[in-house]
Amino acid sequence: MHEDVGAYRPDEARALFRAGLRTPTAGWCTGRTQANLIAVPRDFAYEVLLFAQRNPKPCPVLDVSEPGATSTAIFDGDLRTDLPAYRVYRDGEAAGEVDDVREYWRDDLVAFLIGCSFTFEDALLAAGVPIRHLEQGRNVPMYRTSTPCRSAGDLGGPLVVSMRPIPPHLVATAVRVTSRYPAVHGAPVHVGDPSALGIADLDRPDFGDPVDVHDGEIPVFWACGVTPQAAVMATRPPLAICHAPGHMAITDARDAELAVP
Repeated sequence: MHEDVGAYRPDEARALFRAGLRTPTAGWCTGRTQANLIAVPRDFAYEVLLFAQRNPKPCPVLDVSEPGATSTAIFDGDLRTDLPAYRVYRDGEAAGEVDDVREYWRDDLVAFLIGCSFTFEDALLAAGVPIRHLEQGRNVPMYRTSTPCRSAGDLGGPLVVSMRPIPPHLVATAVRVTSRYPAVHGAPVHVGDPSALGIADLDRPDFGDPVDVHDGEIPVFWACGVTPQAAVMATRPPLAICHAPGHMAITDARDAELAVP
């Protein structure tokens, strides 16, 4: 492996994941867009699409596959094998976390690739904003909130957010930088008190790993593409195949293509 995981091309990273490497993907393939995955049976796909349309902040759709397809226009790999880890849900319950979902894949599955906040982290670093989970070699912390999403048919659930602690003098910079990336969640949904989102303890994320919050730093929260998984757990469709939180699909798209002036 390269010492600098950011130096990998998407096809090289996908080959490593296909061979069994399991790792969070923050910092991988600098300049390439990362995405959340949710694949559902065709007869449930409209509800997922409608849920995303009604909740564009946590669910910005980057691409949608044809039924049964294992690649998309922006992902020239195999969606069944080329992510580092997956979660399989049956009737809303996690049936397992695996590194290959070929045995679960069906010809009627429609895959959605949803924007990921890892995409704007290079821009944050370039602007001098620290990324604590990268510094500590951890997965980003993610939390269910008390904020409900707008439902679509039977699909509904809470907003999920990711958190990055930021020094006060850099909060405005973080907001400005990330607001240029609306296709990957854009600006934060909340700055400051976690309890305003119904988060009781930052050291106990629902997904990912806790990170250190230094004295004086402010927790900043972005909408998160794990939100559809929380909806799956809340409304229990018969089958959903998703990425393991923090273990993303690395696409061939370029981050710069998603930035707006």
